[in-house]
Amino acid sequence: MKQITNTILMIRPVAFRMNEQTKVNNYFQEDLDLKYSEINAKAQQEFDTFVTKLSGVGVEVIVEDDIMGLDTPDSIFPNNWVSFHQNGTVALYPMFAQNRRRERREEIITRLEKEGFVVEGFMDYTQAEEQGYFLEGTGSLLLDRKNGKAYCAISQRAHEELIVEFCEDFEMDPVIFTANQTVYDQRKPIYHTNVMMALAENFVVICLDAIDDKHEKKQVLKHLKETKKEVIAITEAQMHQFAGNMLQVLGADNQKYMIMSEAARSSLRSDQVKAIQKHCKILSSDLTTIETCGGGSARCMMAEVFLPKALTKA
Repeated sequence: MKQITNTILMIRPVAFRMNEQTKVNNYFQEDLDLKYSEINAKAQQEFDTFVTKLSGVGVEVIVEDDIMGLDTPDSIFPNNWVSFHQNGTVALYPMFAQNRRRERREEIITRLEKEGFVVEGFMDYTQAEEQGYFLEGTGSLLLDRKNGKAYCAISQRAHEELIVEFCEDFEMDPVIFTANQTVYDQRKPIYHTNVMMALAENFVVICLDAIDDKHEKKQVLKHLKETKKEVIAITEAQMHQFAGNMLQVLGADNQKYMIMSEAARSSLRSDQVKAIQKHCKILSSDLTTIETCGGGSARCMMAEVFLPKALTKA
């Protein structure tokens, strides 16, 4: 079972802005005193530069454009509504914000099939929206595919019953905990696991300070050490610079890269950089507008494609 891939799906924004429906529990979002058209133009520029950098090191990036009429300001973060698995399964997820549910587009799956990927079937959890239960893809679920574990912080966007159901369906062991951040002197749940934790092949970048419960913290570390992951701890201040929102991918010649934003890269201490570089190279890109308005960063923008490729006839 592969843990990292060289193929990434990304959605180019056409109506990017701060999503008022997600701001209620995404404390990473902030207002920018700019017109929506200016914000979207800046986001597009950051997106295009990011794609160019990824392609430049040999990552296969499949770019699909958002559709203006859908009014989907967070479409730039596709990893929340879909995940693509090595057995040919496509998983579709229930989304907290109503305007994010419109991001689920059948033609995006069709595009991957046109690119030569094989879809064997679907695991559709979206009906849970009717009960007010949500599980936002690999924003909520940190999947250790090789070792069959799924790490997930409980929040309004990650319901425990759905985590267990996902793990039963994909034959993984759930590692469930609570992760918090300080908001105006109060501890509030972090909206997505992938802003406080990045799971690479042989290491993990994690904000242990976000796990307040000592027993839960001990259990998470136990699972990570069982699977021989080097633990690289970041502070809560670094987490707020999106230092937990990273993704390891494969480039040309099987070179591994840890992908992150410029803000995340700048927040890291030299010892943390060295710890990551023992395992792979670092690639960073400026995502300031996307991070500020969207409350998500580099990892959120990339939906990994693990689907099998169709055999081509010689």
